[in-house]
Amino acid sequence: MFTVSAIALGAWIRFNIGPIPYTMQNFGVVLASLLLDPKRAVTAIALYLAMIAIGVPVTAGSALGPYALLGYTAGYLWGFLVSAPLVSVLVRIYLRARNKCLDRLKPGDVAMSVILVTIGMLPTYLLGYIVFRYYALLTPQLLNWATAAATFAGFYGGRELALLTASVLLFLPQDVLVDHLLAVLVAGKVCSYLESKGVLAGECCNR
Repeated sequence: MFTVSAIALGAWIRFNIGPIPYTMQNFGVVLASLLLDPKRAVTAIALYLAMIAIGVPVTAGSALGPYALLGYTAGYLWGFLVSAPLVSVLVRIYLRARNKCLDRLKPGDVAMSVILVTIGMLPTYLLGYIVFRYYALLTPQLLNWATAAATFAGFYGGRELALLTASVLLFLPQDVLVDHLLAVLVAGKVCSYLESKGVLAGECCNR
């Protein structure tokens, strides 16, 4: 439940860029992925989505229940199901190859872990873009906002780039430099503490 709570709390820390909430939700997802093995990581995400489905207010937006899982930002939520186990696998392979533990990473290991985390999160960005694009092409307000946001950011080069910018590129810097980096650093501290209490025994070093 700790990892699910971290995802929910991350979703509540937010401000909106137009119709899309800018949150710390990725931090919680990545933290869960780092602390848990792939099966447990996907289980944690599935539990989080189930909580959303029954109406528990743990989403970043105002939509609750099934509406949150079917709206224009739903692609990110469903993408977590793919990204969580992928992040878990990628980072564990790296740590095992380097004979490293999450709580004893050098700066180079932290940087590589952040890169692997970002690669693992690509399915979330892809699904987020696909779903947002679908709704934006049906909703003039969303499309107009995407065009305005891309133009303001200096990335406007047509409709498709505008949609990609509005749904992914605007959020990528914070995700990588804040959410992903912070999750890697915090995971080491949390993992060390939980292992000292007999929880997640061996997970920090993939034993």
